[in-house]
Amino acid sequence: MPMRVKICCISSAEEARLAVAAGAAALGLVGHMPSGPGVIADALIAEIAAAVPPGVSTFLLTSETAPEAIVAHWQRVRTTTVQLVDALPLAAYAPLRAALPGVRLVQVLHIRDEAQLFEARAVAPHVDALLLDSGNPGLLVKELGGTGRVHNWEISREIVRTCGRPVFLAGGLRPDNMAAALAAVQPFGLDLCTGVRTDGCLDADKLHRFFENVRRAGFTD
Repeated sequence: MPMRVKICCISSAEEARLAVAAGAAALGLVGHMPSGPGVIADALIAEIAAAVPPGVSTFLLTSETAPEAIVAHWQRVRTTTVQLVDALPLAAYAPLRAALPGVRLVQVLHIRDEAQLFEARAVAPHVDALLLDSGNPGLLVKELGGTGRVHNWEISREIVRTCGRPVFLAGGLRPDNMAAALAAVQPFGLDLCTGVRTDGCLDADKLHRFFENVRRAGFTD
């Protein structure tokens, strides 16, 4: 199966074009967050999402947790996918599904310990995919992504093995550790932000080196 690569923290139409030309199957567009990189205005998210070519998914990263607030956020931007970066009550998923028919839901789990194995099993039936990242929502100012840190890939691999949903791996991925990540976790897709950036800007050399390493590992987009 082709490896799907999502390039996150897209900040402009130019970055979107650069990522798509390199081989990205999905783009991450970051709405308001309590911390972390890549936040852009909803109007710019909508503009970029509308210009992305068919076949490339657009992910709205939202930190909202109430169904009505998530729906309102999506209505301002109209992406193909909503990436839920914070935990939701299980009861929230049914109204989201009803309000957003045809929009894919991806739940982020921030891997800290084996508790996320149980979270994954509980949440997976309600969403289209999981994304495993390295934030810490337990902090006073929540970290909900873009940390550049690697988490425990053994836990991630067990989630891939048992959850029954496609899983994207995020958190500290770079051109030089991509092959090890693929071997350790065997995810459906990879998600990068800081690992292909220099001084906050998408770096064409890092981006192309990453995709070249994906191809050398036997995966193509």
